[in-house]
Amino acid sequence: MPQIGPYTLYPIDTGRFGLDGGAMFGIVPKPLWSKRIEPDAQNRIPLSMRCLLLAGTDRRILIDAGIGDTFEGTKYQDIYAVDHGSATLEESLRAHGFGRADITDVILTHLHFDHCGGGTRETPEGPEPTFPNATYHVQKRHWNWATDPNPKESASFVEETLFPIEAANQLHLVEGEGSLFPNVEVILVHGHTEAQQIVKVSDDETTLVYVADLLPTIHHLAPVWTMAFDVRPLQTIEEKRNFLGRAERSEWILFFEHDPRVQIGDLDRTDQGIEVVDRRPLGDL
Repeated sequence: MPQIGPYTLYPIDTGRFGLDGGAMFGIVPKPLWSKRIEPDAQNRIPLSMRCLLLAGTDRRILIDAGIGDTFEGTKYQDIYAVDHGSATLEESLRAHGFGRADITDVILTHLHFDHCGGGTRETPEGPEPTFPNATYHVQKRHWNWATDPNPKESASFVEETLFPIEAANQLHLVEGEGSLFPNVEVILVHGHTEAQQIVKVSDDETTLVYVADLLPTIHHLAPVWTMAFDVRPLQTIEEKRNFLGRAERSEWILFFEHDPRVQIGDLDRTDQGIEVVDRRPLGDL
């Protein structure tokens, strides 16, 4: 597996789910987006829940955690086409030789259920943190936003995935951008939700950015291809332009959380704008 700085990098597949294609592409007409990702009979497009593990000598840092068992056995499991048949968070960690107790840190880009649900798990005594030895890193502004949600996002924040972490004294509220660990820093964007933190892993040779819901798939690079879920779509457009320009100039490699086919890719400026090229598995980094 590839190495950046002191970390070996592992893609952690936590399963698939589906969201309405119209919601995922906002004002873009269905005849355009459906050519790129085919919807099912309920108009849902398939999406990955791909996390990233940074394994160092003394730290094992997991970025995002998938849905987990948040909706298991409820009507929402079918609504969102949650599918753990191919992979689960714990199975994928085990495949690389890690268990729940090995994780020292969890960076949650934001607290929508498909990003943080796997950070807790159901037990006979109620929900508890999935990773008993981990510190969970969340932006303070986003935590306050999620725990007193606005009507547009209230269904995306699930209490059972949030408050057990706080109750277990495993929550670290991060204040702003900057370095979290050696070779790991966070960059804030606010269009999708308040204070989403995307994660940049870099050394003198390579920079990989976990772009989360700033760019959920490779089809979201064009400025107006934004999600209806975004609370500030005009800000998303500006943030994408600024980020992609900086990333292309700096030769950053992007890691896609939700794209059903592409794990990582480089950027190239073309007549059609900035596009993802050299699409490949993380192992080919």
